[in-house]
Amino acid sequence: MKDIKVLGIDLAKNIFQIHGTNADGKCVLRKRLSREKLAEYIAKIKPCTIGIEASMGAHYWGRVFQNLGHTVKIMSLQFVKPYVMSNKNDCNDEQVAEI
Repeated sequence: MKDIKVLGIDLAKNIFQIHGTNADGKCVLRKRLSREKLAEYIAKIKPCTIGIEASMGAHYWGRVFQNLGHTVKIMSLQFVKPYVMSNKNDCNDEQVAEI
């Protein structure tokens, strides 16, 4: 798989948006995944840092990703909001989660 250093994931009910960047901060991955396929796909990626926004399922998914060897950073909503400039949608959210 691509040389992903940081992965941002927008957690949702059914469809998850993921956005991966390399060491230079360049986007190397953008993908939409269903709930059933998320853990399977993340397991194929070399260990990296995963950023997710704090939500009801954030700690569950954080444990799943940590068990797969990744480092997980959960950001509180108050720290995510300043990054959202406009065009609020899931695809833009996952880019913010990785910051």
